[in-house]
Amino acid sequence: MSRLVYIIFLLVVVEGSRNTLDQNTETNATEAKVEGTIKLPPNVTIPGVITFGDSIVDSGNNNHLRTALKCNFPPYGKDFPGKIATGRFSDGRVPSDIVAERLGIAETIPAYLNPKLKNEDLLKGINFASGGSGYDPLTAKLVRVVSLSDQLKYFQEYKEKIKAIVGEEKANFMVKNSLYLVVASSNDIAHTYTARSLKYNRTSYADYLAGFSSKFVRELYGLGARRIGVFSAVPVGCVPAARTVHGRLKRKCSDKLNEVARHFNVKLSPTLEALGKELPDSKIAFIDVYDTLNDMIENPKNYGFEVSNRGCCGTGLLEVLFLCNKINPFTCKNSSSYIFWDSYHPTEKAYQIIVDKLLGKYIKQLV
Repeated sequence: MSRLVYIIFLLVVVEGSRNTLDQNTETNATEAKVEGTIKLPPNVTIPGVITFGDSIVDSGNNNHLRTALKCNFPPYGKDFPGKIATGRFSDGRVPSDIVAERLGIAETIPAYLNPKLKNEDLLKGINFASGGSGYDPLTAKLVRVVSLSDQLKYFQEYKEKIKAIVGEEKANFMVKNSLYLVVASSNDIAHTYTARSLKYNRTSYADYLAGFSSKFVRELYGLGARRIGVFSAVPVGCVPAARTVHGRLKRKCSDKLNEVARHFNVKLSPTLEALGKELPDSKIAFIDVYDTLNDMIENPKNYGFEVSNRGCCGTGLLEVLFLCNKINPFTCKNSSSYIFWDSYHPTEKAYQIIVDKLLGKYIKQLV
């Protein structure tokens, strides 16, 4: 059933929804000086934040693809600086932006595929993430977005570009000392797992994903990255759309999806720890987002939220992408009272809480 709903989403979305970004260019916040809240140890520098992954961190790459998975139209971006729909799958900024701000690097990190990027935009990090992507190669292929392997190819291009801008020595310093964020697995678990279910059970598919994650980190290290933070799977079964599709009338969380997510985390955590010991000079951290987001969903008022089982956009039950649009009369007035912006993606306020709770804890492992 979840696969059917997902396909319906893609059939409903039309190309006419694409690129309002041409009329609303994102304000370049990479040039502004930002006061960070995370104090690094003496003699430690993090010059940029470089991001790979899916829609949780996509800052607008999908705007420039022939894919239905776009959100560069209102009300997306309603709480972004300037109220611009940049292609971020949220009401405002995404975790990679917030991490960069907390480190005092920049207010936002731009999408690599934005053709209007200037040279200076590349020097505080970059974002390769593509909404709909995942560790499983089939995931990106099904929805025509940038796979993780292709994101690595773009990274190789990026390295050459910054070398041409600042010279080899400074470029190598940036590549080595930047913070790398890898955020994937949600689409694999929520959607592609169904297509793979004849070949894999829940445990074996989670193992399959963990293997791809480990391979990706190893390849990223081989391209020069040293400080790599890998986000865990989240409680995918508790996002509003999963509740609607799998939870019947009471809209309970899907234990099936959450079980795959938990097994993936159990497998990946020690794998990354072993990689960190194996790869010289590496700083690799498994960033456990699952427990934090799960606690927010179960105890929303403890975090200043009123609603955790519906999104702000529309009815909050299924709306995402084109179904979350400016003519929907049911969109909430105050997105900060909701954990989820649409039926899949959290609000900027939720992201800020998650980043603030976890960054201080894990930054020690990354420097």
